[in-house]
Amino acid sequence: MGSHTDHYRTFRYRGFILIEHPNQTWLVRPERSPMVLLPFRTQSCSLEKVKAILDLRLSEAQAIQQAA
Repeated sequence: MGSHTDHYRTFRYRGFILIEHPNQTWLVRPERSPMVLLPFRTQSCSLEKVKAILDLRLSEAQAIQQAA
């Protein structure tokens, strides 16, 4: 039997770690606490799309904090 090794590419962006899985989905996790956003997964997409999703979620979270 051959060994199966998964390779994950990781990127840092705006205080988050973006982890690409072999099926081109992404796990987005904060680098440290306190967490502004909870970790989340994306569908299969490009790195640019993941960054856009994260930017949108950050702007929504900031709008909610300002409204409170």
